Order: sequence, then structure tokens, then C-alpha cells
Amino acid sequence: MKTRTALTALAAALATTGWALPASADARPMTAEDLVKFARIGAPSVSPDGSKALVRVSYAKDDMSGRRSAYYIHSMADGTQRHVPALDGAGGARYGGDGAIWFVRDDQVHRWVEGDGDATQVSNLSAGSIDDFVLSPDASNIVLLASRDLACEDFACANVEAADEIGNALEYDEIFVRQWDTWVTPGEKAQLYGFRIVDGQMAGNGAIVGRGLTGNTPSRPFGGSEEVAVSNDGIVYFAQREGGSAEPTSTNLDLYAAPIDGSAAPVNLTDANEAHDNLPSISPDGQWLAYAAMERPNYESDKMSVMLRDLATGETRALTADWDLSVGSIAWTPDGSSLIVGVGEVMEHPLYRIDVATGARQRLTRDGNAGNAVPLDDGRILFSMNNLAMPTELFLYAPEGGTVTQQSYFNSEMLKQLDPIEWEKFSFEGAEGDTVWGFRLKPSGATEDLPIAFVVHGGPQGSFGNSWSTRWNPRALSAGRYAVVSVDFHGSTGYGQDFTDSINQDWGGKPLEDLQKGLAYALDEYPELDGDRICALGASYGGYMMNWIAGNWPDRFDCLINHNGLFDMRGFYYATEELWFPRWDMGGSYAEAADMYEKWNPVNHVDKWQTPMLVVLGLKDYRVPYSQGLGAFTALQERDIPSKLLVFPEENHWVLDGANSVRWHNEVHEWMDRWTAEEAE
Repeated sequence: MKTRTALTALAAALATTGWALPASADARPMTAEDLVKFARIGAPSVSPDGSKALVRVSYAKDDMSGRRSAYYIHSMADGTQRHVPALDGAGGARYGGDGAIWFVRDDQVHRWVEGDGDATQVSNLSAGSIDDFVLSPDASNIVLLASRDLACEDFACANVEAADEIGNALEYDEIFVRQWDTWVTPGEKAQLYGFRIVDGQMAGNGAIVGRGLTGNTPSRPFGGSEEVAVSNDGIVYFAQREGGSAEPTSTNLDLYAAPIDGSAAPVNLTDANEAHDNLPSISPDGQWLAYAAMERPNYESDKMSVMLRDLATGETRALTADWDLSVGSIAWTPDGSSLIVGVGEVMEHPLYRIDVATGARQRLTRDGNAGNAVPLDDGRILFSMNNLAMPTELFLYAPEGGTVTQQSYFNSEMLKQLDPIEWEKFSFEGAEGDTVWGFRLKPSGATEDLPIAFVVHGGPQGSFGNSWSTRWNPRALSAGRYAVVSVDFHGSTGYGQDFTDSINQDWGGKPLEDLQKGLAYALDEYPELDGDRICALGASYGGYMMNWIAGNWPDRFDCLINHNGLFDMRGFYYATEELWFPRWDMGGSYAEAADMYEKWNPVNHVDKWQTPMLVVLGLKDYRVPYSQGLGAFTALQERDIPSKLLVFPEENHWVLDGANSVRWHNEVHEWMDRWTAEEAE
């Protein structure tokens, strides 16, 4: 079966939201500098009366080495935004149920009411930084998120003195030793500290909410305030994985309930489920706890189903057990009758409404990557959205007719300066006869002789769909002269759990076949693509696939770009940090499943390598340690294959610094230009 869904940037926008903007007469291709300079929009926070929303916007510094932030108040009546100078330098600002804006500045919590002048400091904390905070709906309770020694008695941690050790060595007797891009501080965990708000001030010393537990809340490295909920009566619901030496092999986060004053030990609400439980969300009437749960232990990409727990009786039921899509966010409607959730679905990320009583589902948005939904009293929903053609802005869904309208235009002037692009989804018959999807993106109006950037996504349980990325951005990779082709091979998300599971113990099998068939389909279907000038590139698993292609499809590409890709599966297993990932995907530890690791090990096919390769690595990448990239570069050099090594000393698995992002794009384009030029070697 072959299917095409054509969407130009303009047509797609008009069909869904009316967010299209005409290009100026002197429009130009998008550059890496543009990607860094675009404003980045945070999650909106809506005032209790629904009349306005607070949104954080970050901008690149002049030298692009970092970003500065500002807060804006968005009027729900007329859609205008105005800068709030009183919040300059603030962190985590959001509306509380009391109508005030709460935020952190100089490691103290503040409360500001518009029109009252200066903010009021509501905390008097004597030690340590604050990562974030969570308020109860009525702003009578607050929980601080901070990292402290497990031996601390409260937030101030005055009972723990620094050890007087000789030298500056770190000492461990269990893993994790390091995670993502950080060496773990022995004995330190991310924890919750509870305070009551009394007479406008945070009272007490910050009781430890998770007293007696040994893990991190929020979970490291990516967990945040979405893993914590606080009720008006002072009960804190939070997710945590048990700490200790088994932590790197387990995905079993449980949901706990504990009093905010630490007067009782936490109660494990999901002890019966040995898989992942997370995203606690309390219903407006306080009677229900909605959350997301997996079924299979130690599998980080299992389907996330919505669960409902009666907080009075403990009775729990699955609300989306019959839905073969994974839920990534949960928000209650103000009347408590529905949940607004976000899911990945065939290269898109729409919002759905789920009826709490019946489980009936209604898709609310169409094309694009929607998230950060805030349901309003009148049935409307404020949310953020982006797509391949444009970065994130605020949008509003109206139940009358299901219309979606753009609310903010922080990036409109920059977008007008850029040449338009066209992109099109397509499907074809992939491995085992399954329908596999991909997309082709190109400069609008380009009709012939376009070299191809063949982009392979990471994960591997992921997708390069219709969304904006600040790192691997297809529009930036196109740069006005390349067509970008990407295929959602077996293992990708958004097509049902069986399709996602199918990459298990088959890393170089069906995915490679899908890539081969998908590229062949694109070349056959799109005459503007030049099949004699193609560079393949990818990061993480995508980088693994570059190493795998080098030995198993060695004569197809003019060049390869391998960013933090796995090269030697044995070395990777014993040097990475989150061991549950390779154990699930390869069928066990290396000792238990060595044959499977070696079956899909790129290092075993180095004798067939011949394609020029650019190898990129970050020295602070502890997920795929730098020795993997160094090994690939050594193999290339030993075989006299044209190759280049690009090292970012301060970057992790990603390239986050703006100046480094520009350098990365320049190097990538120089490499592709060199080997896809008409007169290339």
C-alpha cells in the first residue's frame, strides 16, 4: 500500500488553525542562527478567573551562548500580550488559586498581585537552592522541590555537616554513579519539602514529605513538577522509583500519598503494579486521582494508560485500556467530567478529550504537536502547539465548531523573513508487509536535483513527526537547498504498541529494511529528489544506525553523520547508566544475552566500512559515552576512510548551547555539501 498526504506549510496551517504568515519579498532560507534566535514559549498558566494567562518566553543572548527569559500576561479577551517587568529574573512563575502570581527569586518564594507594586517574600529559607515548587489549588500549601542529602531532617539540612575528607575524590558503593550528564553526589537525592501557608508566610522548616524513601522525586534526569500534586487538605501525591543499587535496572516508579507536614510515612498507592506509574492529577472536587500507568516492568516505552483512583475507597479502574496509543499528559476540565490528554499518533501529537464516566474519546486538534493544555471554565482550552514549519506559539480551542485559533505571534516577524517549505507524509509497505510512514520536506517550489538529507530518528522508540525541534530541525537541515526525508521505522511511536515493540531484539533488522524501502519509495515518488546525492545522519539510535549502515548498507550513501551513536554494544552496556534500556531491548544483560548484543553490534562489521563519516560527540554524554564515538572514528581512520571527529567538551547527549548549535549545523552542512556536490570525490 502506498499513501501520500501532501501538506505545504501554508495549506497545513490554513487547514488547521489559520496560523500561516506570508513570506516577505526578500525571504531567504532558514539558518542555524535563526533556529537559535527564535523565541521559545513555555507552558501557559491561567488565572483562576480565566481572564488571563502567564507565559514564559526565552530569547537567545547576543552571543548565542545562553538565553534570557521574560514573562508576559496574555489577555484571554483580546489575545494581546504585555511584558511583566516585575517578574524579570524570576523562575517558575505561575498563578496560584488565590489569584496571585507565585515565583522563585534568589532562592526565596515570592507572591505578587498585579497592581500591588512589589512582590511579597513568603519564605525565609536559610540554605540551599530551590529547583521548583508545587502549590495546592487554593494556595494554602506549597511543596518545594530540591536536592538534599537523604540524612537531612528538613529543608535547611542543619543537622548534616560536610565531611572533612582528604582530597576531592567521589566515593561510591552502588550505581548510579553518573546519570545523563552529571556525576551523582553520593547520598544526595531530589526530594519534596512541605510547608503550610499561614498568614501569607511559609510556616515551619520544610518537612520531608517522602520520609523514609530512598529515591528521587522528581525522577532524574527529566522529571519535573508534573510528577507531584498537592491537595487542598494537605496530601501530597508523588511518583518515585526506589533508590539503591537496583535503581539503574528498574522503571518501576510508584505513586505515593503523604501528609505535607511529614507527620506520617508515605503510603504506596500502586504497590501492586511493578511497572511505571506517574503523572498524578487530582480532580477539581478532590475525589479522584488520575494518573498514567504501564503494564510491563522494566520497559520504558510501554503504553501509558490513563487510570482513575477513587481517593475515598482506593478503587482503581483503567480508562483507556482499549486505546492502543500512549498518553503523555493529563489535565482535568474544571467541571471534573473530562480529561484532556496528549498522545502521539502517526507523526502528529494531538489533544483528545476523554469522558471520565464512559471513556469515550474525541480528537480536538489535527495536524501539529499540541501540548501544555489548560482547560477553562467555558469549555475552551488554551495550549501550545508547533509543527515542522514553525516554532511553538499559544493556541485556543473552542468547543463551538471545534475551531483552533492562534493566540500569540512571538515568532511571526522572523518567520516572514524565511522562504516557505513544503512537506508531505507518505506511507509504504515496509518490513513484514506492515504500513510504515515517513515524510519528505523541501524548499517550496523546488522541482529538481535536490540532494537529500536522510534523517534517522533516535530513541529508538520515538518519531521525527510534524513537530518543531530546537536541535534536529528538518527545516534548518534543509537550509533552502536540501530535501529532508525521514522514515518512522519499526519501533517508532504513534502507530500502536505492537509496532513500537517490534524493534525489541531486532535493532538492525526490520528498521534497516524499512529505511531501505522508505528511501526507495521516496525516490520513486518524488522526481525532485536526486538519488545520486544522499547523506544519511542520525543521533543516539540514529547514530547507531549510521554505524550499522556503514557495515550493512555500505554502498548507498555519499556520506554519513553519526552523532553520539552506539558503536560497540558490549562497551556501551558496561559504560551506560540506565541499564533497563539495553536489558529490555536486547533481552537481558550482556552476560545473559551476549549473542543478541553481538548480532546487532556495528563493531563486528567494520571490515565493510567505506563511506565517509562525520562523528560528533559530547564529552558529558553519559548515556552513550564518548568512547563510542572515539571508537567509530578510530575504525574510520584505520581504514583510511575520509572522516572527521567533532568534539563538544561541554555538551551532553544533545547540543544545547546556542553557539555550539550554530557550529554543529555549520559542520554538518559543510560535510553534506562536500560529499553531495556534483563534483564530489
